[in-house]
Amino acid sequence: MNGIKIFTDSTSDLSSDLIEENNIGVVPLNVTFGEKVYRDGVDITTEELYRKVEETDKLPITGAVTPNEYYQAFKPYVEKGYKIIYIGLSSKLSSSLQNAITASRMFDNAQIEIIDSLNLSTGIGLLVMKAVDFIKDGLNFNEVVSRVRRLVSRVNTEFVIDTLDYLHKGGRCSGLERFLGSMLRIHPVVKVVDGKMILAEKTRGKKKRVVKRLLERFLENRDSIRKDRVFVTHSHSDKDAEFLQEKLREELNIEEVLITGAGCVISSHCGPGTVGILYFEK
Repeated sequence: MNGIKIFTDSTSDLSSDLIEENNIGVVPLNVTFGEKVYRDGVDITTEELYRKVEETDKLPITGAVTPNEYYQAFKPYVEKGYKIIYIGLSSKLSSSLQNAITASRMFDNAQIEIIDSLNLSTGIGLLVMKAVDFIKDGLNFNEVVSRVRRLVSRVNTEFVIDTLDYLHKGGRCSGLERFLGSMLRIHPVVKVVDGKMILAEKTRGKKKRVVKRLLERFLENRDSIRKDRVFVTHSHSDKDAEFLQEKLREELNIEEVLITGAGCVISSHCGPGTVGILYFEK
């Protein structure tokens, strides 16, 4: 790919097929249960994470990628003369990005660009895949970096959370809020704005109704949506993801609607049943 290597981290939630087909380097964040540290997507799967949470009734601690881990990931490609573009988790959510910058400065005469996605999950993945597209189109290193940076503010990320249990375990909602939310069937719709997660809406009702509301929010912006690629990303919510994929194709004739599963870090914060729609605005 023209001597350019694309890197991201495990929170980009790209499928193994997309990673392998496009030769994308993935640096895993860490997930810690007690004294045991696991690499997200390498040593532990989302299924295993949920099983451990159920057994212990505790969430794991998630940890940033260290500068040394980035250094070791980049080193083989630097030595081969590759130019590296790393697109990672929002700097407002993790110190991983700053650690990647630190690692990049440990090399002499290497071309490494660190891009802050100001996003999470396949909000990062969208930018990664665009970088891949640009390289395939023959753009040079600086052009790819410039174009990806311009796209950061155009990523729209929204997802609906099915259970408040994980927000409660993680200290992001009180026991009373969890109780009332469960009683009233409240499902938060979370949106990424300026690199942070905000509550966009509280939707009440059964899961099917809530997922339809997520779709409605998406379609309300139909005139501003780029139709080349949209991600539907979920954590143990296959049927909802498939429903959204079908509807997005029917309603807007989107060229590529990709379903991916959330990894351990993202899932440990949102919990099972979470599903989201992620896309570029024009």
